[in-house]
Amino acid sequence: MTTATDLATAKNGDLLQQPVVAHLATIRPDGSPQSNPVWFQWDGAHIKVSQTTERRKMRNMSGNPRVALSITDPYDPYRYLEVRGVVDRVEDDPDRASIDQLSQMYMGQSPYPYHQKGDQRVVVYIRPTATSAMP
Repeated sequence: MTTATDLATAKNGDLLQQPVVAHLATIRPDGSPQSNPVWFQWDGAHIKVSQTTERRKMRNMSGNPRVALSITDPYDPYRYLEVRGVVDRVEDDPDRASIDQLSQMYMGQSPYPYHQKGDQRVVVYIRPTATSAMP
Protein backbone atom coordinates (compact mmCIF):
# COMPACT_ATOMS: atom_id res chain seq x y z
CA MET A 1 0.00 0.00 0.00
CA THR A 2 1.25 3.46 -0.87
CA THR A 3 1.55 5.97 1.95
CA ALA A 4 1.51 9.74 1.63
CA THR A 5 5.28 9.78 2.20
CA ASP A 6 5.75 7.17 -0.52
CA LEU A 7 3.75 9.26 -2.94
CA ALA A 8 5.53 12.52 -2.13
CA THR A 9 8.90 10.85 -2.75
CA ALA A 10 7.75 8.62 -5.62
CA LYS A 11 9.37 8.81 -8.99
CA ASN A 12 7.78 11.80 -10.73
CA GLY A 13 6.12 12.80 -7.44
CA ASP A 14 7.07 16.40 -8.28
CA LEU A 15 4.10 16.40 -10.68
CA LEU A 16 1.83 16.54 -7.63
CA GLN A 17 3.15 20.02 -6.81
CA GLN A 18 2.58 21.53 -10.25
CA PRO A 19 -0.64 22.90 -11.75
CA VAL A 20 -0.95 20.20 -14.39
CA VAL A 21 -4.19 18.60 -15.50
CA ALA A 22 -4.79 15.04 -14.34
CA HIS A 23 -7.11 12.53 -15.95
CA LEU A 24 -9.43 11.00 -13.37
CA ALA A 25 -10.74 7.53 -14.17
CA THR A 26 -13.87 6.34 -12.42
CA ILE A 27 -16.00 3.23 -12.83
CA ARG A 28 -19.50 3.54 -14.27
CA PRO A 29 -22.38 1.44 -12.90
CA ASP A 30 -22.07 -0.98 -15.85
CA GLY A 31 -18.38 -1.56 -14.99
CA SER A 32 -16.97 0.47 -17.87
CA PRO A 33 -14.36 3.15 -17.17
CA GLN A 34 -14.85 6.89 -17.58
CA SER A 35 -11.92 9.30 -17.73
CA ASN A 36 -12.10 13.08 -17.52
CA PRO A 37 -9.53 15.88 -17.12
CA VAL A 38 -9.56 17.52 -13.69
CA TRP A 39 -7.68 20.08 -11.67
CA PHE A 40 -6.32 18.74 -8.41
CA GLN A 41 -4.38 19.70 -5.32
CA TRP A 42 -2.09 17.48 -3.26
CA ASP A 43 -2.34 18.19 0.48
CA GLY A 44 0.34 15.73 1.57
CA ALA A 45 -2.12 12.94 2.35
CA HIS A 46 -4.90 13.19 -0.25
CA ILE A 47 -5.41 14.32 -3.79
CA LYS A 48 -8.27 16.81 -3.60
CA VAL A 49 -10.61 17.33 -6.54
CA SER A 50 -13.47 19.83 -6.73
CA GLN A 51 -16.66 18.49 -8.30
CA THR A 52 -20.31 19.32 -8.68
CA THR A 53 -22.71 16.81 -7.19
CA GLU A 54 -24.62 16.25 -10.44
CA ARG A 55 -21.73 15.15 -12.64
CA ARG A 56 -21.50 11.55 -13.84
CA LYS A 57 -18.03 11.08 -12.35
CA MET A 58 -19.34 12.13 -8.93
CA ARG A 59 -22.13 9.58 -9.18
CA ASN A 60 -19.55 7.00 -10.31
CA MET A 61 -17.39 7.66 -7.23
CA SER A 62 -20.43 7.44 -4.97
CA GLY A 63 -21.17 3.99 -6.36
CA ASN A 64 -17.57 2.75 -6.47
CA PRO A 65 -14.86 4.67 -4.59
CA ARG A 66 -11.94 3.15 -6.54
CA VAL A 67 -10.31 5.66 -8.90
CA ALA A 68 -7.10 6.30 -10.81
CA LEU A 69 -5.42 9.52 -11.86
CA SER A 70 -2.91 9.91 -14.65
CA ILE A 71 -0.72 13.00 -14.33
CA THR A 72 1.48 13.77 -17.34
CA ASP A 73 4.42 16.16 -17.48
CA PRO A 74 3.35 18.91 -19.93
CA TYR A 75 6.94 19.22 -21.19
CA ASP A 76 7.58 15.49 -21.64
CA PRO A 77 4.47 13.46 -22.50
CA TYR A 78 6.31 10.19 -21.77
CA ARG A 79 6.95 11.19 -18.12
CA TYR A 80 3.93 10.54 -15.95
CA LEU A 81 2.69 9.52 -12.54
CA GLU A 82 -0.29 7.21 -12.20
CA VAL A 83 -2.01 7.19 -8.83
CA ARG A 84 -4.57 4.56 -7.91
CA GLY A 85 -6.66 5.23 -4.86
CA VAL A 86 -9.97 5.33 -3.08
CA VAL A 87 -12.30 8.15 -2.18
CA ASP A 88 -11.90 8.57 1.57
CA ARG A 89 -14.49 11.27 1.99
CA VAL A 90 -16.49 13.98 0.27
CA GLU A 91 -17.02 17.35 1.94
CA ASP A 92 -19.51 20.04 1.00
CA ASP A 93 -17.98 23.26 -0.35
CA PRO A 94 -20.93 25.68 -0.25
CA ASP A 95 -18.83 28.84 -0.67
CA ARG A 96 -16.75 27.24 -3.49
CA ALA A 97 -13.44 27.90 -1.71
CA SER A 98 -11.81 24.82 -3.24
CA ILE A 99 -12.66 25.59 -6.88
CA ASP A 100 -11.66 29.22 -6.34
CA GLN A 101 -8.29 28.10 -4.97
CA LEU A 102 -7.81 25.71 -7.90
CA SER A 103 -8.80 28.45 -10.33
CA GLN A 104 -6.12 30.69 -8.85
CA MET A 105 -3.54 27.88 -9.19
CA TYR A 106 -4.45 26.89 -12.74
CA MET A 107 -5.77 30.11 -14.30
CA GLY A 108 -4.30 32.84 -12.14
CA GLN A 109 -7.74 34.15 -11.26
CA SER A 110 -10.23 33.84 -8.47
CA PRO A 111 -13.13 33.39 -8.15
CA TYR A 112 -13.63 30.55 -10.63
CA PRO A 113 -15.13 32.27 -13.69
CA TYR A 114 -17.27 29.40 -14.98
CA HIS A 115 -19.42 28.76 -11.93
CA GLN A 116 -22.95 27.75 -12.90
CA LYS A 117 -25.76 29.09 -10.75
CA GLY A 118 -27.25 26.29 -8.71
CA ASP A 119 -24.14 24.05 -8.86
CA GLN A 120 -23.48 22.32 -5.56
CA ARG A 121 -19.72 21.95 -5.08
CA VAL A 122 -17.96 19.30 -3.05
CA VAL A 123 -14.32 18.41 -2.38
CA VAL A 124 -13.40 14.78 -3.06
CA TYR A 125 -10.50 13.44 -0.96
CA ILE A 126 -8.68 10.61 -2.74
CA ARG A 127 -6.32 8.49 -0.65
CA PRO A 128 -3.51 6.98 -2.78
CA THR A 129 -3.09 3.19 -2.54
CA ALA A 130 -0.58 2.52 -5.35
CA THR A 131 1.47 4.32 -7.97
CA SER A 132 3.38 3.71 -11.15
CA ALA A 133 5.59 6.09 -13.09
CA MET A 134 7.56 6.43 -16.31
CA PRO A 135 10.44 6.93 -17.00
